[in-house]
Amino acid sequence: MQRRTRSSAAVALGVTVAAALAACGAPASDDTADGITFWTPQTTPERVAAQEAVAEQFTQETGIDVEVVPLAAADQDQALVTGAASGEAPDVVLAGASQVTSWQAQGLLDTDAAQATVDALDPATFSENALGAVTVDDTVAAVPSDGWVHLVAYRTDLLEQAGVEVPTTVAELAEAATTVKDELGVTGIALGTQAGTASATEGIESIFQSAGCSLLTDGAVTLDSPGCAEAAGHFRAMRDSSVAGDHDVESARAAYLAGDAAMLLFSTHILDELANLDEAVPPTCPECSDDPEFLAEHTGFVTVLDPPSGEPAQFGATLAYAVPAHAHAAEAQRYIEYVLGEGYADTLAVATEGRLPLRTGTPENPTEFLDAWGGLGFGPKVESSVAEVYGDELVTAMGEGMAAVDRWGQGTPDATLAGLVATQGTLAQQLEPLYRGTDPAEVTRRMAAEVTALQQDQ
Repeated sequence: MQRRTRSSAAVALGVTVAAALAACGAPASDDTADGITFWTPQTTPERVAAQEAVAEQFTQETGIDVEVVPLAAADQDQALVTGAASGEAPDVVLAGASQVTSWQAQGLLDTDAAQATVDALDPATFSENALGAVTVDDTVAAVPSDGWVHLVAYRTDLLEQAGVEVPTTVAELAEAATTVKDELGVTGIALGTQAGTASATEGIESIFQSAGCSLLTDGAVTLDSPGCAEAAGHFRAMRDSSVAGDHDVESARAAYLAGDAAMLLFSTHILDELANLDEAVPPTCPECSDDPEFLAEHTGFVTVLDPPSGEPAQFGATLAYAVPAHAHAAEAQRYIEYVLGEGYADTLAVATEGRLPLRTGTPENPTEFLDAWGGLGFGPKVESSVAEVYGDELVTAMGEGMAAVDRWGQGTPDATLAGLVATQGTLAQQLEPLYRGTDPAEVTRRMAAEVTALQQDQ
């Protein structure tokens, strides 16, 4: 059987009839199947081809054909409802943690298959936080796969010139950023700060979480706590360390690549760009014209910021494999076990800098897959690996960063509200008063009030 690739538009064609189909119920599928369907949010042609190659390897080994269907995350939700109602749901879906827990609440998933897969692979081999992100009321909704994490990139030479130690906490990060601006006249740290934007929403959650601030605790809004007010003060100090005004994600990255910022808060996607391995986004710092690898050679990374108390919580994103209800569960489980085992390294290589393993190894070799990730090239056209460019120590540190990914509300009944706060930019809309000098405690009280109002409207 030949595998086919459909466009996301074709899959979502029946979305408009979802409401009518929802009342019909989904018929049970056959117990066995010659082939299965896999939905993936990795939709660029290059990434689809790489995933098809992994699927072909699985087919050769098992005889089970896999149809790889590229479907953007924004289209997956309604398409899954439609497919469940019509009896044409996929067998495996790669999706974000918040998506799969929402699908679980709607009864769209075969959670027994997910639990069986986790058990077969050994829960101890997965990141504890990643499992927690897809577990609600002791029910595992999906099997963690991979993701990315925020890190702080810093210029080793500029911090030394400013007499600043490498920061290990949010408070030290804010102080270091201020000192660099005062001493060197360059931006201390570049990050998303533009009020009311998605980049500021990301920046707030990242800094506030790492500072120990919780959005909610057991359903109660806690943004008005002293710790959150302190986090807001640190966020303002970082924003004020810019010599070029407010940044979004793109301009923050550009500032660091141009040598105009001593530090950068960004995702692991920056790794190839710093090393001049992404032709579309090359380094442009003054030294880079003579030495294209200058930034990679003079950049260090903080992958985990120490919290004031408790466990660290890093901003990031995680993906997991879900098995929809009435899917061919046995075949789906075999596929997931393959792409998280024998085919794991090739799966991560689809987008190395953005797909760090959440299953770091096996019981026999606990770091097998993290080590394999470190040896992967930055994409199919770049052979240079993470370990070759940055060293084995960074590979280990990246594993620690991924283990600390723990977004607000994930894995709890508060996940839906936390998701609304993020998508609606509730907190970022309160930044202008903070920038004008309003007491951070007053700003976080206003933030808390807005979140409470949103909670009451649910």
